[in-house]
Amino acid sequence: MMRFSDIPHARLANLGLSRPVGRTPVEVVGRLGAMQAQDFAGAKWSLGLRLWPASDAAIEEAFNRGDILRTHVLRPTWHFVTPADARWLPALTAPRVHVTNGSMYRLLELDEETLGRSAEAMTRALSGGRQLIRNELKDVLEVAGIPTAGGRDRSGQRLAYILMWAELEGLIISGPRWGKQFTYMLLDERVPAAPSMPREEALAELIRRYYQSHGPATAADLSRWSSLTLADVRQGLEAAGSALHREEIEGQTYWFTDPAPPQAQPSPTVYLMSIYDEYTIGYKDRSAIGEAEYGERMQALGNALQNVIILDGQIAGTWRRAVTKSAVTVELNLFRSLSEGERAAVGKAAEQYGEFLGKTSEVF
Repeated sequence: MMRFSDIPHARLANLGLSRPVGRTPVEVVGRLGAMQAQDFAGAKWSLGLRLWPASDAAIEEAFNRGDILRTHVLRPTWHFVTPADARWLPALTAPRVHVTNGSMYRLLELDEETLGRSAEAMTRALSGGRQLIRNELKDVLEVAGIPTAGGRDRSGQRLAYILMWAELEGLIISGPRWGKQFTYMLLDERVPAAPSMPREEALAELIRRYYQSHGPATAADLSRWSSLTLADVRQGLEAAGSALHREEIEGQTYWFTDPAPPQAQPSPTVYLMSIYDEYTIGYKDRSAIGEAEYGERMQALGNALQNVIILDGQIAGTWRRAVTKSAVTVELNLFRSLSEGERAAVGKAAEQYGEFLGKTSEVF
C-alpha cells in the first residue's frame, strides 16, 4: 500500500531522476511523452539529469540533428517531443490549446482567413528544407501583407501567436539552431511521415505515458499537464483498464503503472532543477513535494524564479546561476538551514551541473 510520503520517491524514479529510464534524449522524452522546454538551457539540464553522465553540448547536438524537437503542444508552452510523437500528440491536444488561446486570437485579430494566408506564406518560404529564424518569418509575413505587430497588439504578441498556431496545426516545427537562435522548418520536411492515430487510441496512449512517467498522479494533474478536459481524462482512464493501478491516498485518487513503491534514495540527495522540470511543473497539486509556505515563497519571486533545490524529494529553496567562460556560480536561496551533510550534497549537485556545462562550479 502506498503512503503519501512515498509519492515523491515514486515520482523521482518514474521520471528518470533516481533511476535511469533511457539511454538517449529520444528515449527519455519518448517515455515522458513531452518535456517542458520553455527555458531551453533548463530543459537541456533536465535531460542531463536523466542521462547522467551527460553534457550540454551532446544534448544540443541531438536537438540540432532532430532526435528531439521543440514545439508548442501542451498548455500552451514549448515542449520537447520525439519525431515519432510530433504528429499524433498535437493532433490530440491542439483543439484544447486553441480554446485556451481563443481570447488572444480574437484580441490580435487572428481570424481563419488571416491564419490561412499566414500558413500559405510560411509554406512557400520554408519549402525545400529551408530553415528560417523568427525574424525571417516575420519578414515573410509582412511581405505577404500580414502585419506581425501594431493595431490592437499592444504587447507585440501577434507574431508569437501566428507561429504557435502553425506549430499546433502541424505546419512548422523546430529546426537546427543557428548560433543561439531557433529556426523553424516545415514539419513535413523535418519529421518522417506517419499514419494518423485515431483519437481514442491517442488519448489512451497519452494517458499511459503520463501515468507511467509522472505517476502517482491524479486526474486533475493530467488534465492540467495535457490541456485535456477532465471528461477526456476519465474516458482515457476507463479505456486504460488494467494497465493502470489506482489507490486512495489521503482522500485523493492517484494513478500509476508500477504498484511497488520504490525505496527512498540515500539521504541527503540533492537535485538542482529547473523550475520547469517535469518533477515540479508536471502536476496541478504539488503538496507532496513541499510545504504550502514554500510554494508561497516561490510564487512571490515571480519572474525571478528560475530554479529549485530538491532535497530528499522536497523543495528546500531556489537557486540562480551565473556563467562565465570557464566557471558557473550557483547562488542559493535556502528556505531552511541545512546540516553539514546536506550542504555537502548541494555542493556535489553543483559540481554535477558544472561538469554538464564543461565548467568548474562554485556555491555561495
